[in-house]
Amino acid sequence: MRAVLVGCGGQSKAWVDGLPDGWEIAGFVDLQLAAAERLAGDSGAAVGTDLASMLHEVRPDVVLDCTVPAAHLEVTLTALSAGCHVLGEKPMAENLDDARRMVAAAAAAGRVYAVSQNYRYETGARRLRQMLPELGTLTALHSDFFVAPHFGGLREEMRHVLLLDMAIHTFDAARYMVNGDPKRVFCLEWEPANSWYTQGSSATAVFELDGGKVFTYRGSWCANGFRSSWESGWRIVGTHGSLIWDGFDELKAEAAQPVREDLFDRVEPIAIPALDASDRIGGHLGVIQDFVRAVESGSEPETRGADNIKSLGMVFAAIESAETGRRVDITSQEA
Repeated sequence: MRAVLVGCGGQSKAWVDGLPDGWEIAGFVDLQLAAAERLAGDSGAAVGTDLASMLHEVRPDVVLDCTVPAAHLEVTLTALSAGCHVLGEKPMAENLDDARRMVAAAAAAGRVYAVSQNYRYETGARRLRQMLPELGTLTALHSDFFVAPHFGGLREEMRHVLLLDMAIHTFDAARYMVNGDPKRVFCLEWEPANSWYTQGSSATAVFELDGGKVFTYRGSWCANGFRSSWESGWRIVGTHGSLIWDGFDELKAEAAQPVREDLFDRVEPIAIPALDASDRIGGHLGVIQDFVRAVESGSEPETRGADNIKSLGMVFAAIESAETGRRVDITSQEA
C-alpha cells in the first residue's frame, strides 16, 4: 500500500508510527517544505508543497490527510480525483456543506473516504458496547469530559473551542456505543471566571437520539482538579441495569434482580466479557486497521465519511443551539 501524507505538523508523527507493516509512505507534502523534509527524514520518500504534483509523481493508493480542517475539502477532492482512497483527520470539514461535497465525491469516485475518529476504537468503548444487551432496552447515556490543558496558540483564540475541537470525539463515541442516530439538541456554552480561552471552553448539551434515548454531555477545557479521561467518563442506563466506565480501566455494571429489598430492587454485578480477538482496537491504530481492511476488501470502515457526517452534524447543531438559545433539529443539519 503506497501512501502520500499531507500535513506534516506535530500530529502527523503519530500517523506515521501507527501504520502497519507493508505500508510505504512514498511522499510527504506540506506548505512548509522544511516540515515535509523533517518528517521524511532519510526514508528516501519524495517531499513537496503541492499535493496534485506529488500524486502525479508517485501514484499512491492512499492519501493520509493530516492538515488543518480548512484544508480538508481541497485535499480530499484532489486525492479522490486522482483515484486515491482517503483517511483524514477529524473534524472532517469546517462546515456541513463541505462535508457533504466530500462524501458525494467519494461515492462518485468509488473510493473509501474515512475519518480518524479514534475514540470508538478504545478498548473500554468496545467492551462497553458488548455489554449493552445485559442492560435491557437503553434509555440514557451520560458523559463527563473535564480536562484543563494549556495549549497556547490557536485553540485558546477559537470560538466554540470545546465543541469544535474536542466534543466530536465524545459525540461520535456516544453514537457508536448505542448504535443510535441524533435527532435534536439543546446546548449551553459559557466561559468560567478562571478560563484562559477566548470563548466556548465549557458546554453542556442534551441530545435526543432515536428510539427515545437521551444523551447528555458535560464538558470543560478549564476545570482543574479530578481530571477525566480524554475518552470521558460514562454512565449508561437501561431498563434492566446500568454500566459505568471511567474512561480509563474501570468498567463495571449492575443488573436488577426480581427481588425487592425495602424500596429498591436488588442488583447484582454483571461479568465483564473479554474482547473478541478479531475486534479492531488501539485508538488510532484501530482506525488505520479498519481503513486498510475496507480498502483491501472493498467494504466500508466504521468511520466512513458518510456516517461520520452525523457526528459532525451534532457539533454544528450544538453550536447553533448555543448561539440561538433554542433546541435544534439535527436531521436538518445532515440533509
